[in-house]
Formats: sequence, structure tokens, C-alpha cells
Amino acid sequence: MPQLRITEAAALLGVSDDTVRRMVDAGRLAGGTDRAGRRTVDGAELAAVAQELAHPAEVGAIGGASARNRLRGIVTSITKDKVMAKVELQCGPFRITSLLSSDSVDELGLEVGSVAVASVKSTHVVVEIPV
Repeated sequence: MPQLRITEAAALLGVSDDTVRRMVDAGRLAGGTDRAGRRTVDGAELAAVAQELAHPAEVGAIGGASARNRLRGIVTSITKDKVMAKVELQCGPFRITSLLSSDSVDELGLEVGSVAVASVKSTHVVVEIPV
């Protein structure tokens, strides 16, 4: 099983090193030490805690749609020209970027601070392993 250093675990959870140490001390995460004597946490347990902590806001009522991955968030940035626009949303711990027509942005009345739902549907998802 993968063992991650406290600092890396904290970065993945978006919390401080001390918070992860307290989680280990409280028994919420299994801890250990690496060959250099540094504290570590179990990667599988960290993944479970990360899922538990990542709770984007509920989407709310939507009419029929085929997309299953919906994230409710707030618009943080809009870059628009005559034809296309880039809209960024912060959906809980996730930053979502969408490219859509400028007409769509106008029709939806999107502006920074608007609440919106990002629907993600993809037939190709890439999973990578960090070095």
C-alpha cells in the first residue's frame, strides 16, 4: 500500500501538516514512519478521508439530462470575445473550466459571482500517476 509523507497528505487534502498529524494521533488515519524516520499515512485511508471531506454543494433540481457528473459552484472568472468565452467555476474543492460560445454566456446571464452547475460528460478521461 502506498505510504505518503505528512506534507504530501496535507497538500492533497488542502489542510495543514498539523491537521494531518492530529488525524493520525486521533486514529482517523493510519500512521507509520518511512526509512528516514519521517511520519507517513496510508494512501488508501487518505483517499477515503479525501472523498469524505470533498463535498461540493448539492446540484438541486435539473430537468432530464444524460450527464451524471454535475458540480454546483460559483463563477470565478469569465474571459469573453465576440465568438467564444472561457468560464471558470469553483465547485467545492474543484476548479472547472468550460469553453462555450459568448452567446451562451449572455443567454444564461453568467457573470462573476453567479451560481452555476457544471455538467461533465466525457468518453475519454486520462488518469496519470505523479512522479
